[in-house]
Amino acid sequence: MTRVLLVDDQALVRAGFRLILEAQDDLEVVAEAADGAQALALAEEHGPDVVLMDIRMPVLDGIEATRRLVASQPGSRVLVLTTFDLDEYVYDALLAGASGFLLKDVSRDELVSAVRVVAAGEALLAPTVTRRLLADFVRSRPPAAPTPSPGVAGLTAREQETLELLARGMSNAEIAARFVVSENTVKTHVGNVLMKLGLRDRVHAVVYAYEHGLVRPGTSS
Repeated sequence: MTRVLLVDDQALVRAGFRLILEAQDDLEVVAEAADGAQALALAEEHGPDVVLMDIRMPVLDGIEATRRLVASQPGSRVLVLTTFDLDEYVYDALLAGASGFLLKDVSRDELVSAVRVVAAGEALLAPTVTRRLLADFVRSRPPAAPTPSPGVAGLTAREQETLELLARGMSNAEIAARFVVSENTVKTHVGNVLMKLGLRDRVHAVVYAYEHGLVRPGTSS
């Protein structure tokens, strides 16, 4: 059973999410919070698997709440939900440690799927922002010096290739087709990359790759 904490300053929004999620046999809403400060207290009390986190809230906003929650509750994964399709929020949420970013206009099925994906240790971004995120990240954050970081140097050649393909937005299935191997083999490579670099999930692997200049602007899959 995946345990979910709902965080949104609008009671009707929380009620709608609760109805959607609790209609599923494998999802349970353990608590609701109206602001980031309440979210931190309830996360400590309940230890949720997934936190659905709004961004604009009183007392403590969702970005800072995410940053503190990830630091204090490493077992909880944050899925940011917002009505604001603005790049600054995507960047801030990811850098704060969020494992996913979705707009509130997603369908019922997309929301349920997103919670399950994040709970399983994967990570996702709304399709409407994914490609733009990857492109804008390169333009807005100049890559680091080309010398590989110690972490990258510890990867095997195949793991480095896997990281580069992740950074280009390729799925496990697409990477498997490129390498002519099974998806399970790719999952192993991805897991090794995350473990060796100390990253939470594949979204943060993308951020890492761009910050260290492993993918150049204009590269394609």
